[in-house]
Amino acid sequence: MAEKIEDLGIPMRPARPVAQPLVPARVTDLSRPGNEPDKTPDSSSRPRADQAERRTMIVGREISLSGDIKSCNRLVVEGSVEATLHECREMEIAESGLFKGKASIEHAEVRGQFEGELVVSKRLLIRATGHVSGTITYGELEIERGGRVSGLMQENGPVPYVGIVRAGD
Repeated sequence: MAEKIEDLGIPMRPARPVAQPLVPARVTDLSRPGNEPDKTPDSSSRPRADQAERRTMIVGREISLSGDIKSCNRLVVEGSVEATLHECREMEIAESGLFKGKASIEHAEVRGQFEGELVVSKRLLIRATGHVSGTITYGELEIERGGRVSGLMQENGPVPYVGIVRAGD
């Protein structure tokens, strides 16, 4: 009896195939050799996704990282980093982020916390939620209302002229 299937007269539709969700490739997957995106005739006119995010390091929330970080274009800190940062152009510390150590960079935006030695050759921006402490050297400085700075600060530029200036000279 179990071997015979009977038609009960119930209308049936064929089952839909299970579709795989469309998930964009991760930046790290795109930059690996052998994982090049398919070339279509019009793809040469569009910038590749891996070009925009190349050499970007993101330390996510609840992630702790320690060590030496070299040769990145951009570092985004959402978690905790205890490191020495070399040869990096930009650093962004999110509100949830903490960076402890030494960093030598061109541009920095701090919404979270930085502790240590920070050398910013161009622009240092401390947002309202940001706190920077330690030895800070900067080219240009902007601090939003609420942003905090403590420690030794010095401008990185030409040594200012020290002398006596008299009117009419």
